Amino acid sequence: MATRNRLPQPRRRTLNRVLGIAALLAVLCCALVLPCPDAQARRPDGSKSVRVAAGPSRVALKGPDHPVTMAEAVGMSLRRNPSLGAQEAQSRSSEEGRKSARGAFGPKLGMTYTASKQERNSTPSTSRPPELGTYSWAVEVSQTVFSGFALLATYQKAAIQAQSDRIALRKAELDMTEQVQSNFLGYLQAEENTASQREALARLRDQLRITQAFFDVGLRPRLDVLQAEVDVSQAESVLIQAENTRDTTLAMLNTLLGLPVLAKVEYTGKLSHVPFRRNLEQCLEIAYRNRPDLQIAALAVDIASKDQRLAQSDYYPKIDAYYNVTQDGNTPDLQMRGGGGFRDGVWEIGAKATWDVFQWGTTYYADRQAGWQVTRMRYEEENLKLSVGYDIKSKLLAVREAEKRIAVADKGVVQATEAYDVALARYQEQVGTNFDVLDASSKLLVAQSDLTSAKADYLTALSQLYVAMGEFRPDLTREAPR
Repeated sequence: MATRNRLPQPRRRTLNRVLGIAALLAVLCCALVLPCPDAQARRPDGSKSVRVAAGPSRVALKGPDHPVTMAEAVGMSLRRNPSLGAQEAQSRSSEEGRKSARGAFGPKLGMTYTASKQERNSTPSTSRPPELGTYSWAVEVSQTVFSGFALLATYQKAAIQAQSDRIALRKAELDMTEQVQSNFLGYLQAEENTASQREALARLRDQLRITQAFFDVGLRPRLDVLQAEVDVSQAESVLIQAENTRDTTLAMLNTLLGLPVLAKVEYTGKLSHVPFRRNLEQCLEIAYRNRPDLQIAALAVDIASKDQRLAQSDYYPKIDAYYNVTQDGNTPDLQMRGGGGFRDGVWEIGAKATWDVFQWGTTYYADRQAGWQVTRMRYEEENLKLSVGYDIKSKLLAVREAEKRIAVADKGVVQATEAYDVALARYQEQVGTNFDVLDASSKLLVAQSDLTSAKADYLTALSQLYVAMGEFRPDLTREAPR
């Protein structure tokens, strides 16, 4: 349905003004749409992004001038790590896609300008085309009235995708928190192992001096001295390995924090035991409520449903309304000059409906294909829920296991320390052997290492459990509420 009418002579001057205003609006719209050079470096509110951009300038970054705790290390990684910056950019990109899909609901303003020249021999001469050519300027405003719910489904899908990407950013932050905490605890464990190894080396060197003194006065054989020297050499080799492990962990921790590997950073903390009092039911309840991957899986089902709605939109007709104004002339400024000159203006308003009634099953089978995709997403969501239950229980068991090991290892350190003191006293009183002292020192080192390992494993398992529950806990030294 359409209505056309020619513009009367008094309205043609008004039409020229309208066309000029429309052209000005088009220029302004283009200026608003094009981003400024610094747009990508700023947040939507105009503030600079907190994440440090990747590139050669990152090498110039320096570490903080104060000791860094675990919570501070997690915060630095969330601000500086480039992988999170990439995920944040994806989230913002999806948000702009949502806004773009929302814009499809509004009307469209379009303009065209056409110039053409024809040569034709005809009789009588009055039927010949204009000598200067034909020029046309048109402005059209169109509005989609009904699209079979395609516009609505497209916008809803974009909105769900934007929400999913925001949740994916939160998941990436939780994963980064776990990585930083694991490496932070690994660094603290390496520091304590290095300290224990230094103490063991100091004990062995003292034992070597004592043994050498006894040998010098003829109270001990040369074999005892040789055994003590071998143990000292082995302890020095193990200390070198422990220091290398510590330095490697330190470099990895700097990398996660977005710092150069050569940055001098002092990390402070201790492997303390923090009770965890939640039971399995409480952990599962928190996980089902907070885990980002479960939320993303639920949104994936919604996205698949919107895809099915898009496929079903072809069942319905498409209705568009439009209004256009066209002005023709035989000069570029649309005026009437020369032979065969003319000037004309027409406005038109109407509506158009299109409907693909039959497409040989294309829409039907596309609808069924999308429906099976919805079913697949629902099965994957249910499977993920089952996996989450196992994940929570296994990590909670790991926490309980490490907690029990701490108690056993703590008692073992006390016993090993007492055994070493007794062996050393017996050796000094000439009633014990050098082998007893060296063996007691070795067992004390193993007991200390077991205690350090149990504490680090407990906190690492606790960090993994918090992440598995979808709970952000940058500081593991504070007890979580029940």
